[in-house]
Amino acid sequence: MSSLNKRQNPSQSDDEASPSTPKFRQVDDGGLYFVYPPAKRRPPSPPAQDKKRKDDEYFRDLYASEIDFMELGKQYPELGLYVQGDRTIDFECPAAFMKLTTTLLKADFGLTVELPDDRLCPPVPNRHNYIIFLKQLLDTSTYHPSPPSRMCHGIDIGTGASAIYPLLGTTQRPWTFLATEADEKNVQFARRNVILNALEDRIMIVGPRDPTGPLIPFQEPGVKHEEKVHFVTTNPPFYESEEELVTLARQKARPPRSACTGAPVEMICPGGEVAFVGKIFIESLVWKERIQWYTSMLGKLESVEKMVKILTDNDVDNYVVNELVQGKKTKRWVIAWSFGAMRPSHELASGIKVVGGKNVAPAFAEDQVFEVSESGDLTVGRVLDSVRQTLQELDLLYLKMQTLSKLPPEHCPIPIVTFEGTGRARENVWNRAWRRKKERGEATVERATSMPPDGTCAFGFSVVIKASDEEVKVMVKWREGHNHVMFESFCGFLKRKLAESWSEEEINRK
Repeated sequence: MSSLNKRQNPSQSDDEASPSTPKFRQVDDGGLYFVYPPAKRRPPSPPAQDKKRKDDEYFRDLYASEIDFMELGKQYPELGLYVQGDRTIDFECPAAFMKLTTTLLKADFGLTVELPDDRLCPPVPNRHNYIIFLKQLLDTSTYHPSPPSRMCHGIDIGTGASAIYPLLGTTQRPWTFLATEADEKNVQFARRNVILNALEDRIMIVGPRDPTGPLIPFQEPGVKHEEKVHFVTTNPPFYESEEELVTLARQKARPPRSACTGAPVEMICPGGEVAFVGKIFIESLVWKERIQWYTSMLGKLESVEKMVKILTDNDVDNYVVNELVQGKKTKRWVIAWSFGAMRPSHELASGIKVVGGKNVAPAFAEDQVFEVSESGDLTVGRVLDSVRQTLQELDLLYLKMQTLSKLPPEHCPIPIVTFEGTGRARENVWNRAWRRKKERGEATVERATSMPPDGTCAFGFSVVIKASDEEVKVMVKWREGHNHVMFESFCGFLKRKLAESWSEEEINRK
């Protein structure tokens, strides 16, 4: 056996293994675990350690434009062998696609990955976009500014031979992963790839798991029960049966070209991806807020509609539907749901609005409540004063207001001002029922001096004022809670109060 074959076949016997190849030992739960001398571990390549260059902004824009295969082939000659005269790569060629995947992981993330030729080979831009989505989901579903240095723990279900999501996630953020896999060969390669990148202290591979057992691995032997899991990721099997696989391939309607190297255990699930993700949902009804966000990639647009119906039929109101847009070859979708009260940004949650003529977006979580088609320091000041006074008069549990401004471009006559007021209430404190309770001495609120923990109030909001050289707008963003009627009520209240205040000032000015 050549040294190349030895390196690419982690399942070889101890007698065949070279000194640099990890060996295996059998453990009580039936899984295979690597035994690898620390001195032999390969350190991360320099690009992964370049913290100044590879920040969130770098990763966000990484595949915003087409990949220059010709230039990439010059930097990595092994890939250059597959670059065609028209500066493209034959994505139908498994060897070319695999080489592109390993090259992009090395060039853009500093990752060393080895892949078997008979398992799924992940398209890097598409998988990377899932990680971008996760970062936005976690960063926006909290009151507190969420810096990239925030520690998060995730579970990846069906991690595959590449362990692509744990590797990409830990490269970009200080996250940790528990990754599960049902296929023994995938487990071996996944562990090998974790070791090659010296990430054993941040990524744990569990498996091979029982295909008939739970998908969320809290009950797996040896799994530590984390106090809080921030997210679940999965890329579910695409096909319902082998017959569907063959039929769709003939119709050229198959999922990503990487599927041509996949094994049945990775690609086929009775009931397809909706059944697989539906099983995760059923398990989520047990674990609920133990995990902040349950997420899944979806390969069929109609699956989005079916999953939204499952969520809404079970009264899950805090969910996200979006499209993964980076990577031009394949379009994918993503769905996420939470039993917690903290809501993500409206832009992220409603990335897809209609599927098959049906609305699939969650209830709107942002509303414009006031607009003045004039500007100037006086106008901005009047709007700010009206908003401040209205919010301060409410019996809120917590209220913080701040004004941010920046110098304008030379052509802009006034500063561009952004004002934000963040408030939280235990109940509806702006309606008549609350005022009557106060009059009877039945309602009291002591305003907190510091932010209470996320998810502890019935309703939370941000009021944002944006002033340009042409207009002043007031927006309300729903930040916390499950009662959409309360959000609508607050927007209506603020809209009415600001209109009344503005009208009174106009009369007084005259």
